[in-house]
Amino acid sequence: MKRKPYPKYKPSGVEWLGDVPEHWETRRIKDVGSLRGGAGFPYEEQGVEDEELPFYKVGDLKASSDGRVMGKPEHTVSKETAKKLRAAIIPPDSVVYAKIGAALLLNRRRVTFAHCCIDNNMTAFLPDKRRVRTDWAFYWLSTLDFGEFMNPGAVPSFSEGDQSILPVLVPPPAEQRAIAAFLDRETGRIDTLIAKKRELVERLKEKRTALISHTVTHGLPPDAAKKAGLPVNPPLKSSGVEWLGDIPKHWEALTVRRRAKRIQTGGTPPTAEERYYEEGTVPWFGPGSFDDQIAVSQPVKLLNASATKEGAARMFAAGATMVVTIGATLGKVSSLIEAGSCNQQITVIEFDQRCIHPRFATYQLKRLEPALRAIAPSATLPILDQGEIADIAFGVPSLPEQAAIAAYLDAETAKLDTLVAKIEEAVERLQEYRTALITAAVTGKIDVRGNAIALRHV
Repeated sequence: MKRKPYPKYKPSGVEWLGDVPEHWETRRIKDVGSLRGGAGFPYEEQGVEDEELPFYKVGDLKASSDGRVMGKPEHTVSKETAKKLRAAIIPPDSVVYAKIGAALLLNRRRVTFAHCCIDNNMTAFLPDKRRVRTDWAFYWLSTLDFGEFMNPGAVPSFSEGDQSILPVLVPPPAEQRAIAAFLDRETGRIDTLIAKKRELVERLKEKRTALISHTVTHGLPPDAAKKAGLPVNPPLKSSGVEWLGDIPKHWEALTVRRRAKRIQTGGTPPTAEERYYEEGTVPWFGPGSFDDQIAVSQPVKLLNASATKEGAARMFAAGATMVVTIGATLGKVSSLIEAGSCNQQITVIEFDQRCIHPRFATYQLKRLEPALRAIAPSATLPILDQGEIADIAFGVPSLPEQAAIAAYLDAETAKLDTLVAKIEEAVERLQEYRTALITAAVTGKIDVRGNAIALRHV
């Protein structure tokens, strides 16, 4: 639906804002409200539920949903502690946001629902209700990309002095109310649609996981088995391994070590040797290269071939199975499409391809991603050692059946992945439309005053 513009415009006086509706004012943040910074509360002063004031950390901005209001935080603080630390108590209906670090670039804004405290990585804007409404301020601040205003440096930051001179457009109060009501309704519709699409993506991913798990433990479904000339609905037997359960009677239950030619962890070439990182041709992977796909995606870097020839990095064969064995993404499994290298957070298994189909083995271990995370000892930095990887058991049919299972899963997961990609692309377009709609409304590029539905909410 194409929306009409305002009848008359004037220069805003701000280059990137351009022209604005003739009857709107252009002010600075400090002219229409005040800013309050957060404070650093020692960990021992932070409670869970027993203190009077909710205490928001910058991570709570990221954890919140697409809604306007801050969620319930994990921590609380007492009024006495806030007074002792001379920390500002933020009133309800304030707009809070990050002012330092990576969270600043997320451009998340939230509105407080009660008196609270915020950490020293955040700022609160307290609107002067005689000039601007909280809902208007929220939508206006949501349009600003703080990355455009931040101070450059190793840690991005946005000082309160610079924040205070940010421009803000000020329509008449009744118009602010009408625009906010319009945006509440329209963004609510978009958010509902996005939530449904995300729920569908999760269901498709669950279906993908279940498909892999069932196929690599029970074989191909009847139609696919018949087409491949394999037993249809073969009888099952106990694998002898509790978490593996029953497998087809003609399969074996074997550990990784019995069919692996090599189990080895990657490494990182010395960064002081710049020649290892120049004119690179050897893909070098890290945990960030892993996703839900069966093959690793983008390498972290391309190493010079001399790094592997001189033993500064290890080379692994195409088809090898890679497992993240250290860190937050421990248990992620994928395979190498072509020969490559990896860092020390990854353990690589090269199976004996005379009896093990590489992708079948990768699918087997991919099915076990949650179990691999559970195997790792609970610690600040969980680690899976090579022995634990080598002791993993899985069901093994004949090589031709392994190849048929791998080909079937390649085809079926590709269908699901294509569908997921289309839905995620649609979500991205909806998010872009949501942002564009908010920007158009609060900068006066569209006139929603005559919107009857919106005005009924005024």
